[in-house]
Amino acid sequence: MIVETNQYCKTNFQIIMRYLELCTLTESQIDDLLGLMKELNADLTVTPLQQQRSVAAPGTRIFIAENDEKHIVGCATLCVFESPTGRKASVEDVVVLPAYRGQGIGRTLLQRIIDFAKNKLAPIDLRLTSNPTRTEANALYQALGFVQRETNVYKMSL
Repeated sequence: MIVETNQYCKTNFQIIMRYLELCTLTESQIDDLLGLMKELNADLTVTPLQQQRSVAAPGTRIFIAENDEKHIVGCATLCVFESPTGRKASVEDVVVLPAYRGQGIGRTLLQRIIDFAKNKLAPIDLRLTSNPTRTEANALYQALGFVQRETNVYKMSL
């Protein structure tokens, strides 16, 4: 199931994009999302069940850009959670296929997340992390109003 199918954008290649929010995944969408995630981490192994769980998880919203052939060419995920210090959200897995970059797809996906959070979740802090080598992505985040924080980010894989 897909919701919010009313926004279209014409790109430089004259391809019509649909910007949607996923509620369930088809097999084709699972394959498309895995291809996108491989752009972020080539060694990533994610099962279809893990992808289905992410779409169904309470507090998780996956926004996608779909081309005229109904293939997912970009995505951004919003993960919302409550903590003792207030509602927070993490923007995750922002990625656009290389052939579609530079056309405003990432910007549009992030703006949809910002608008959703502002209209449906505020007050809320949106947070995201990005590899410093992704200079274009980091410039985009700052242009949209994200402020770089002086903090350490830690990870523990279990």
